[in-house]
Amino acid sequence: MEGEANIEARAARGDRAAFTALMAATKRDLHRFIRRYVGDEDEAHDLLQETYVAAWLAIRRYDPARPFDVWLRAIAVNKCRDWGRRRAVRRVVRGVMGLDAPEAAAVGDDAPAPEARLDDRRRAEALQRALLDLPDALKAPLLLATLEGRSQAEIAAILGVTVKAVETRIARARKALTERMAASSAAGT
Repeated sequence: MEGEANIEARAARGDRAAFTALMAATKRDLHRFIRRYVGDEDEAHDLLQETYVAAWLAIRRYDPARPFDVWLRAIAVNKCRDWGRRRAVRRVVRGVMGLDAPEAAAVGDDAPAPEARLDDRRRAEALQRALLDLPDALKAPLLLATLEGRSQAEIAAILGVTVKAVETRIARARKALTERMAASSAAGT
């Protein structure tokens, strides 16, 4: 099989087969990242598709000298941020309209799982909620570092910030999660 750099260069020239091969190589890890970012399997699947569509539409702007997965991850982070903004708007609309309004029924229900779950499940859900509540600027570098094991330099390239900014954001994210988990434990959730 030919080298990855050659496939990336062919994809950058618009070769569909090369792009399809790159999709196959990145799909599993990218889906896992998006799922952790948004916390919803169905939404993650949709966002994965949106990421690949956006990547294909922008493929001529991809620089094969840059790692494809870093370029693709930056697109995915932007899609996740867009999704978060749309979700926030839906919450506001639901709050203004009231839940009985027909328009509100079209908005997905984000109700948490029942409280009757096991303690381990409750802790996992509390962690997921705390993670989802993190600002995007903190969530993205934390997930890229912990879930994907990316270096701070790679994360800086994906997010378009300095390595020092990545280091600071990861530290702040961990501190915020620790505080939220402590508060959640104290509240008994």
